[in-house]
Amino acid sequence: MRQVIALIGAGGKMGCRLTDRFMDAAAYEMRYVEISEAGLTRLGERGLTVTPQHEAVSEADVVILAVPDVLIGKIASGIVPDMKPGSLLMLLDPAAAYLGMVPERDEIAVFLAHPCHPPIFNDETDPLARQDYFGGIHAKQSIVCALMRGSEQHYALGEAIAQTMYAPILRTHRITMEQMAMLEPSMAETVGATCATILREAMDEAVRRGVPYEAARDFMLGHIHIELAIVFGEAGNPFSDAALVAIEYGKQQMLRPDWKQVFEPESLRHNIDLMLNPGKLEQAVEK
Repeated sequence: MRQVIALIGAGGKMGCRLTDRFMDAAAYEMRYVEISEAGLTRLGERGLTVTPQHEAVSEADVVILAVPDVLIGKIASGIVPDMKPGSLLMLLDPAAAYLGMVPERDEIAVFLAHPCHPPIFNDETDPLARQDYFGGIHAKQSIVCALMRGSEQHYALGEAIAQTMYAPILRTHRITMEQMAMLEPSMAETVGATCATILREAMDEAVRRGVPYEAARDFMLGHIHIELAIVFGEAGNPFSDAALVAIEYGKQQMLRPDWKQVFEPESLRHNIDLMLNPGKLEQAVEK
């Protein structure tokens, strides 16, 4: 018997990625839920019809929330009471769950799954796979999964669905919800995306000071490639002594000595709170 899945936000940006996957997944019986005009149009273009939310949720074995993080708490509050006992709620990001914004109900399991995205160092040879930066279309990627509440049967069900959503899969890692929150936002966004942004700003500064754009871009991207290969053990050689001096100088000039505190629970909760409530960050900046 096929599992019934209700996909909430099926016509949104992330929802459409999952919808395209589930359209070809014979193992599941889908209920697509969408209310925005743009989302309804996208589903219509795929030849799909929508199901009213209450009907879809009450029939579903699994409910997936493909909605913006800032809306998860509000939407989950309206959905969890309608879910049938023993069913599974799937979230695509740990933020709202980490802050306790998902309603607790003993009969309902909660599972989290998030893509790692295709790695920089890979064995992809197909041009389409090499240009699949997000993953879930042509390029292989790993995923992380966490069971917040529920049984091992719920975990197995969630993992199988996650592997369908994010295929082709390289590896599946089982971690905890708290560990997933450390990976995102702390590691991948607060640190990783910040450093990536600084790299682009550094390139732009070189251009502003007279370096030709194409020369600066080629120089930056080439150096990022070899530097990441060295740091993550792919290149097999170390930095030069001169480069090590430049790195230490850069750390002293650019980084706070205690920057790793972004991984501490108090800082992580504050970070996520600001992400889910952008107005708080604006108020803090104004002060």
